[in-house]
Amino acid sequence: MTTGPADGTSAQGAATGAQSPGEPRDGPPSSSSRKPDFCRLNGAHSGFICFFMTQEITSSSKPHPPVVGKVTHHSIELYWDLEKKAKRQGPQEQWFRFSIEEEDPKLHTYGIIYTGYATKHVVEGLEPRTLYRFRLKVTSPSGEYAYSPVVSVSTTREPISSEHLHRAVNVNDEDLLVRILQGGNVKVDVPNKFGFTALMVAAQRGYTRLVKILISHGTDVNLQNGSGKDSLMLACYAGHLDVVKYLRRHGASWDTRDLGGCTALHWAADGGHCNVIEWMIGDGCEVDVVDAGSRWTPLMRVSAVSGNQEVASLLIDAGADVNVKDKDGKTPLMVAVLNNHKELVQLLLDRGADASVKNEFGKGVLEMARVFDRQNVLSLLEERKRKQMLKKSSIR
Repeated sequence: MTTGPADGTSAQGAATGAQSPGEPRDGPPSSSSRKPDFCRLNGAHSGFICFFMTQEITSSSKPHPPVVGKVTHHSIELYWDLEKKAKRQGPQEQWFRFSIEEEDPKLHTYGIIYTGYATKHVVEGLEPRTLYRFRLKVTSPSGEYAYSPVVSVSTTREPISSEHLHRAVNVNDEDLLVRILQGGNVKVDVPNKFGFTALMVAAQRGYTRLVKILISHGTDVNLQNGSGKDSLMLACYAGHLDVVKYLRRHGASWDTRDLGGCTALHWAADGGHCNVIEWMIGDGCEVDVVDAGSRWTPLMRVSAVSGNQEVASLLIDAGADVNVKDKDGKTPLMVAVLNNHKELVQLLLDRGADASVKNEFGKGVLEMARVFDRQNVLSLLEERKRKQMLKKSSIR
């Protein structure tokens, strides 16, 4: 092995071995055996001093390769100088410096990944089940160096984790999900970084077969995420009727509320999937259930969010009160006016909504339409009022 100054210029060394490491030497070195400065620093450095005592190094006098410590799927721990022979005495410039070099498998060259005075280094950010090759470079205080033999280490297989569980659900991979769950190393209800369990994700995306697999492995159908939504709410909002039915058969409740006090029917009304809403009502879901905040019914949610006439008609046909009031005294008609849902306003009026009702502040729908400049709705309300007045006058 070649040796040389630390700046990388080449120089040839020679191996020795006659004298015991650390044995005192008297007198200057002989002309045939040049001894570098660091060989005289301390006999305790014997494990490394003998590397540089002559101008040629044999394989038996190289530094020992790094010792492999803990190995994971993404890291390798390396040790060296286990006997502490390169003691740190005096100023730092008199210490031995160590470098760990890693081989580039394509170029078959080595690059430094650590250099310093420590005797341990953890190589991180590695790929699972991959072979890596390292060597140790020992540099003397005078700048001469030697390399150890190469050590080869393979990282381990990546352990199965919750990330794999959620990855399997995200890509709708039934076989992978079954293997992970049967392995028993991952809890089925561990949430992802967004607070969703695997069942919540599968329910939201309509992966019915995954839902069945997860439930068969003991997932809790009533768990809620950070905002209080459970798998049933997510499936109702997304319109996955098969999932909704399956969750109900396995214990999911219509009465569960999220942090805003909304139930699955509120979320189904927001989603606008009439087939789901119709089945929910037939399954016993309360049509005029109110949330815990504004005391809105699902019909009021329609008036506020989507203005969906089909959903509103379905709810009204199922018995929803068109004149119910929220905590501020607003009716579904008022909410529809404020949100400029002209067609829904017409529907509500046709289905019995009272346009003369005032809220708790004494405001009616006409005044609301004027104040908030809801011109389309205002025209509709004024025309309807005009026709009613004409009808009354004709009766007289």
